Amino acid sequence: HHLVERIQHTTKLDPIPHVTCVCHNEKEIEDILVRYAKSAIGNILALGGDRPHDIPYDKSRDSFQHAIDLVKFIRRFNESGAHPDPRGFGVGVAGFPEGHPATPNRLIEMDHFKAKVDAGADYIVTQLFFDNRDFFDFRERCALADIHVPIIAGIMPVTSMSGFRRIAELAGGSRFPAKLLWALRRCENDPESVRRVGVHFALEQCHDLLDNNVAGIHFYTLNRSDATRVIFDSLGIPRRRNAQAPTV
Repeated sequence: HHLVERIQHTTKLDPIPHVTCVCHNEKEIEDILVRYAKSAIGNILALGGDRPHDIPYDKSRDSFQHAIDLVKFIRRFNESGAHPDPRGFGVGVAGFPEGHPATPNRLIEMDHFKAKVDAGADYIVTQLFFDNRDFFDFRERCALADIHVPIIAGIMPVTSMSGFRRIAELAGGSRFPAKLLWALRRCENDPESVRRVGVHFALEQCHDLLDNNVAGIHFYTLNRSDATRVIFDSLGIPRRRNAQAPTV
């Protein structure tokens, strides 16, 4: 929480803290929301969260069993007028282009997802993906379900083979296109080449997403921002904006 507040007060960035259901009761979540409201934090990403592996954990003891419960709680907080902005917190939720690992039935999954969005989500941030077709299909399925909030695409650049293996562990069920696997295999013993391949692949993903009117891109950096900076600079976002600006 200290880091979120420091970013808010000492930089021009807009931090979006992640608030999770795991290991929290209502009082703890309310205290967090009050603290963020006093610091004029504008947005929160409401997540179910990953179960801890280093301590005994009983999910039934959590006040919020699912992210939808947390979304509803934040909305009630907003309605109380406790936030200095009359709109309250903007609330984001997670989306899963490749399907939620806990819900193999994709039709039921979309019903649950729509209920979560309808509970008060203002935008969606997706889990990472490596095949843009999964994202575009997810966006279409959201439209079919009458979900019309902005959908922000989650991209994670591969910067090392160890990081690649970690991605596979963190994002269980993620699909890795053969094109990416072949490119990494050809240079797996050359760390710098692996990094270049990963950055180039993510850059191509981003170009394709932007060309297809993505609402935004969220980078999963694993606390290493170098690759993201290279990608952002290479995308030429200011140039794109200038090119799209109407002439007077």
